[in-house]
Amino acid sequence: MIVVFSIALALLILVIVVWMLLARKLREKYAVMWLIIGLAVLVLGVFPQLLLRLTETLGVQVPANLLFSLAIVLLLGVTLHLSWELSQAEDEIRRVAEEAAIARTEIAALHDRVADLERTAHRPGPGGTGA
Repeated sequence: MIVVFSIALALLILVIVVWMLLARKLREKYAVMWLIIGLAVLVLGVFPQLLLRLTETLGVQVPANLLFSLAIVLLLGVTLHLSWELSQAEDEIRRVAEEAAIARTEIAALHDRVADLERTAHRPGPGGTGA
């Protein structure tokens, strides 16, 4: 029963990731990670002996402990990666905001300069003609 559940879970993960990719709701760089996770769950679901052998090889008492340990390591890795991505995005947002503020200041200075030029152009000159 657990084998069927793990295979169904893996297939569900793969279908959701592919659907999100096709709907452009998930970027490719994140999809690769989830596809690898889905395929790993599928392989472990189809060949549960692999988990038993890996458990014996690593000296872990119970296969569930190995699964939970791997899940914790995976979640820490995903969290670290997402934190790095968030830091990169914050830097990009800060840089774009600074560039927008500089551009806004330059536009305001140009607007003031154009307004001054228009005022001096409309001011009557020494000959009495404006414009």
